[in-house]
Amino acid sequence: MIVDELTYQIKLTFGFEPTAEQASAIDVFCRFWVGGGDRAVMLMRGSAGTGKTSLAAAMVKTMVKLGRKVVLLAPTGRAAKVFSLNAGLRALTVHRKIYRQKTFTGEMSGFNLNDNLAQDTLFVVDEASMIANDSPGGAAQFGTGRLLDDLVEYVYSGRGCRLMLVGDKAQLPPVGEDESPALSDDYLAGYGLRVFRCDLNEVLRQAEGSGILYNATVIRRMITHDEATDLPRIRFSGFADIRMVPGGELIEQLSGSYSEVGVDETIVVTRSNKRANIYNAGIRGMVLDREEALSTGDMLMVVKNNYYWLEKEEQPLPSSPSGMGQFADRGNQSPPRRGGREGLFIANGDRAIVQRVRNVRQLYGFSFADVWLRFPDYGDYEMQVTVLTDTLASDAPALTRDEADRLFNSVLEDYQDVPRKADRMKRVREDMYYNALQVKYAYAVTCHKAQGGQWAHVYIDQGYMTDDMLTPDYIHWLYTAFTRATERLFLVNWPKTQTSE
Repeated sequence: MIVDELTYQIKLTFGFEPTAEQASAIDVFCRFWVGGGDRAVMLMRGSAGTGKTSLAAAMVKTMVKLGRKVVLLAPTGRAAKVFSLNAGLRALTVHRKIYRQKTFTGEMSGFNLNDNLAQDTLFVVDEASMIANDSPGGAAQFGTGRLLDDLVEYVYSGRGCRLMLVGDKAQLPPVGEDESPALSDDYLAGYGLRVFRCDLNEVLRQAEGSGILYNATVIRRMITHDEATDLPRIRFSGFADIRMVPGGELIEQLSGSYSEVGVDETIVVTRSNKRANIYNAGIRGMVLDREEALSTGDMLMVVKNNYYWLEKEEQPLPSSPSGMGQFADRGNQSPPRRGGREGLFIANGDRAIVQRVRNVRQLYGFSFADVWLRFPDYGDYEMQVTVLTDTLASDAPALTRDEADRLFNSVLEDYQDVPRKADRMKRVREDMYYNALQVKYAYAVTCHKAQGGQWAHVYIDQGYMTDDMLTPDYIHWLYTAFTRATERLFLVNWPKTQTSE
């Protein structure tokens, strides 16, 4: 395939006259695919409003139309869902594609790097700013514990396979890292790859009427031009898609958003778990009128990777939530479990909607409930699990180390009649209570939890800010929070000192 033919086909699929930057990006992509060689990598960086998403989708659709094999990947389920809708091809999460579970041995589950059996395939990763390459807690369960290393190893182990990374450098980098390694030329070149890079910075004319994109662009320039000497001033006048919401109007405004676009398309973004907890309690009590710790319809977010409930398919799930409650007795250690349908584990950050709650109980000094969950980002896949409700309102991201140790030791006491220590440990690690799913309410979340997703209505509460709190991290945080909104952005209790005419 010659470069001119591929260029023509992409422009045809794109459907718009490309800007100079977009035309250059198309040219870079064509040279990458046609003449880049087996160790080539494509890096397309672009900020909000530059047409990056539409252009990447046109490239993907063109490759598919021309009979080329393409695999779409994203860091989270929500990001994969958004990518799928834009590109017209189902996207998977990176972890679920490149890792396979080790043979079950009774020890803590772990995952090896999978074999890439694909040939002459283009792997496209969206929201690549989220691809980490250090080893935060639990990451070592996966391959080497270095996600970018493993992704590169996986892709280029396939004959004729190549990688394209799409992302926004202005967004928050992975937790614990100063920059996003997957969006760095030098980092990628360090793998011995030939880097083809393009940058999209020009905000399109059709986006100029958006207050969300206008202000996001102003914030981004504070990052790229090192102008973060004062708190950003947000312009509201002249825009219909961005507004201030005083605290006294918040309940009414949120109720309106839930009615207009639904709970699943509304999110509150905060700067801390503690602040998110305050919002979640207020929303459940004053907007949704929910009194129980868990109720049908509650939106939850998984806060710790869980391998137990998808480990193996031991018995069929009941056909409806009416089958709930069959494993409430302490002696039944084999509740229904699923494997292989949507992946190998339930991931930190996955969202789920409560369908039914049964058998709320206290055990080991913790609270548990049997819950039927629906996962909207995975085709409304449903499964029955036992959840640990203590994490719902905790200020910590998940169970603390002390709490986790206390649960482990308490469960272990139940198996003291098992003679061999190895067998006791195996029983604990197969225990439904030790493996209870850790969740939080997902009406309000931190920005890191929201990253990769998009919602129609986004509410931002940055909390109290002063000039001395102005840091590069804050600017990245604010830009990322702004760009989660697709239709309306609401700034809660926004100070007058951070507004402009």
